[in-house]
Amino acid sequence: MKLTTLDVIVTAPPAPGWGGRYWILVKLTTDTGLTGWGECYASTVGPVAMTAVIQDVFARHMAGTNPELIELMFRRVYSSGFTQRPDPTVIGAWAGLEIACWDIIGKDRGRPVHALLGGKVMDRVRAYTYLYPTRPHHTLPRFWVDATQAAESAVDMVARGYTAVKFDPAGPYTIRQGHNPALSDITRSIAFCRAIRAAVGDKADLLFGTHGQFSIGGAIRMGLAIEPYFPLWYEEPIPPDNVHAMAEVARATRIPIATGERLSTKQEFMEVLRAGAANIVQPALGRAGGIWEAKKIAVLAEVHNAQIAPHLYAGPVEWAANIHLACTCPNLLLAETIETPFHDALIGGAIRVEGGYVTPPDTPGLGIEVDEALARAHPFTGDGLHLQMQEAPVSYHGENIFAGGAPRQD
Repeated sequence: MKLTTLDVIVTAPPAPGWGGRYWILVKLTTDTGLTGWGECYASTVGPVAMTAVIQDVFARHMAGTNPELIELMFRRVYSSGFTQRPDPTVIGAWAGLEIACWDIIGKDRGRPVHALLGGKVMDRVRAYTYLYPTRPHHTLPRFWVDATQAAESAVDMVARGYTAVKFDPAGPYTIRQGHNPALSDITRSIAFCRAIRAAVGDKADLLFGTHGQFSIGGAIRMGLAIEPYFPLWYEEPIPPDNVHAMAEVARATRIPIATGERLSTKQEFMEVLRAGAANIVQPALGRAGGIWEAKKIAVLAEVHNAQIAPHLYAGPVEWAANIHLACTCPNLLLAETIETPFHDALIGGAIRVEGGYVTPPDTPGLGIEVDEALARAHPFTGDGLHLQMQEAPVSYHGENIFAGGAPRQD
């Protein structure tokens, strides 16, 4: 069995756009007629340039190779250009292609991917979700800075069965180095934590997101402010390029630190764990290096008595890979989910959140089949990246509003 052809589909989820401006889906075919689906969560360049990178990685390192040779192909990619170091663009291309290889291997064996990774250690995966608008009066962009609306959404998510909800009211993500938050941002963050905790009581954990916004001092100030509300985690309080600064924050707060959505390969995760910078790691499988690399990351975390919580701000193919990995990890904490009609339709409802949990599919491969016609019917025609950061600095006079990931598409 050998890999023969590659197809790349860039699809744009319709409004409200949860999951990013576009998703890069890859389809591999073998000389035996098997097909496999993967998803590349890489956004440092636009989708046209990224498609070229994906095509180059496939042609240079994978075409004509047995899809079972995951480790060999990874070493080719990791070492390409005399680098042998993490590269989020090249590894992101490989990650999606690697996921597709596992889909093929599972279909060839007639087994689900999780059975090829050591088997399930749990039959259900605990799910969490961002807080999104759920009621008619929840309007954008006000929803992102309104603690009352956030608390109402949290109540609705708990009613669906979720036992953990994530929110990030601390202001916009800027291209600048970490900053000290405005006092108004701290006040708003406290208000969110207070309102959501009052609304859900002990029915749900609070996951406080920041996405690498703060300086050391700013991160510590914010952490101390929200500690009384007992969050399950404080997500990426320091930019991901400064592991030792994040470790200093971890030592100064009693909230567990979580990080990893912007990290690539076991090398970068090892530095985080070795420094004591986080005890919850969040690999995004379409960026971190794929399923096998993420399994190694989970093992490294297990050795450090840390937990894994696969990240998702993408489409349902990466989600499927996350779920197959998650159910094989004895140190799993929970896994991120996104529920939209487009996510569901793209994989025919093959994986769903029910009562706050996801049941891993037992059908061969990833257990999904992508609706290729639907994916192609929603081409990306914009010029933005999957996610973008604000260029203007944080304001200490006006209100800082984060647009909630990809903006609504009207």
